[in-house]
Amino acid sequence: MTTDSTLPYITATEAISRFRNRSLSPVELMEAVIQRAEDTNGTLNCLTHEYFERALQQAREAEKTYATNPDSARPLEGVPCAIKDWHSVEGEITTYGSRLFKDFRPDQTAPAVERLLESGAIMHCRTTTPEHAHAGVTRSPLWGVTRNPWNLDYSPGGSSGGSGAAVAAGLTTIADGTDGGGSIRIPASASGIFGYKAPFGRNPTDREHPSEAVLHYGPLTRSVADAALMQNVISGQHPADPHSLRDKVTIPSSFQSIKGMRVALSMDLGYFDVSAEVEANTRALADTLESLGCIVEEIHLGWDERVFDAWLTTWEGLFWALAGDQLTDHRDELDPFVVKLIESGSQRTLKEFYGVNATRLSMYQEINKKVFDSYDVMITPTLAVPSVLADHANDDESFTIDGRPASAYLGWAMTYPFNILSTLPVASVPSGFSPTTGVPTGMQIVGKAYDDLTVFQLSAALEEATQWANRVPSL
Repeated sequence: MTTDSTLPYITATEAISRFRNRSLSPVELMEAVIQRAEDTNGTLNCLTHEYFERALQQAREAEKTYATNPDSARPLEGVPCAIKDWHSVEGEITTYGSRLFKDFRPDQTAPAVERLLESGAIMHCRTTTPEHAHAGVTRSPLWGVTRNPWNLDYSPGGSSGGSGAAVAAGLTTIADGTDGGGSIRIPASASGIFGYKAPFGRNPTDREHPSEAVLHYGPLTRSVADAALMQNVISGQHPADPHSLRDKVTIPSSFQSIKGMRVALSMDLGYFDVSAEVEANTRALADTLESLGCIVEEIHLGWDERVFDAWLTTWEGLFWALAGDQLTDHRDELDPFVVKLIESGSQRTLKEFYGVNATRLSMYQEINKKVFDSYDVMITPTLAVPSVLADHANDDESFTIDGRPASAYLGWAMTYPFNILSTLPVASVPSGFSPTTGVPTGMQIVGKAYDDLTVFQLSAALEEATQWANRVPSL
């Protein structure tokens, strides 16, 4: 029997089961996560706007549904769901982490969010993001610094860092995120939870970034089953997204054994420096896979810094195209690093921008030849370090990994290559903790193009073997 003190940490899957057998009320769960938010958000700073009274009323309505007509309950009926404050919600203030939008109310809702809310999930709060979701840490001129619930000196990652911290610390049951360079997987790793970047087209994007292949909406959850619940709601063709796929993949609630699965291990993707702590935890999780009957072999992928150049060309170009006009009247109100991204983007040429396609093809050929021609999936660290400090500076020229110089911006995040290769599904699963800081570490599971099911199959097996969903911070 779940006790009141553990209610904020139960999974959505368990909550829904208990709603149905009447051993738990949606109101009780909502009250628990609200109390947790009131107790801890002053320390974590992971929420922006809160809708607690409205959420409690919606929870009461969900309670009535389960009591009177449980067969009519929608897939996420009554489940508390935090929505990233970068995702438009019609009529609700959506700041994008920017002072320029502190009072902005969109006239439409992002398709992925729309589907979550229509499925019965209750938006009780919004979560912090860096301005325009530009960074792997969550700090903005509008909302300040968001902190990691496992160690307050460190960041929960970004740009969906508020969502990651909120799930890990029990301020919500599930949360959504977006991933343009790792913004779901980075906070999943640093916060010790599960995150999933679906392949391009699986989940609809939004109207503000039409046809943008590097951008992915997706779940941040305590368990693989919860992410499957969210995926099954979010995914599928949507009229707002011309690239959303007609064919829908439904993630099952259980999977066959992974015994005999062939797994390629790339510790550095060819060019990352990886900290000793992360490497040790990654190898330990690879050993777990072997104990489950997988064949794990280390490979050399052979990528190099051209991958980062390709991603950065895309990223800076997007910032220039979408936010360049903000420099004219609002330069001093923007995060200084956002200004740098916009200015750098203004210098990119069409030749550079289109040249990303050549790099993408080369990457795809390399990973198919060295990995997917012989293996079912690839595993690699999510981050090269457990996390960075909460006030980490993106342009810190003194930043190092185990004493070796590295790019402070994303030289520590091994995620962005799979935004260039956007058709590959990628999950981040917890791999352990840093013995020195107590911050979680994560491992990516990379699947073949559009092979969501194998990624979920391996993730579920690892979750069962390691029981990561039972670990909670002492905050």
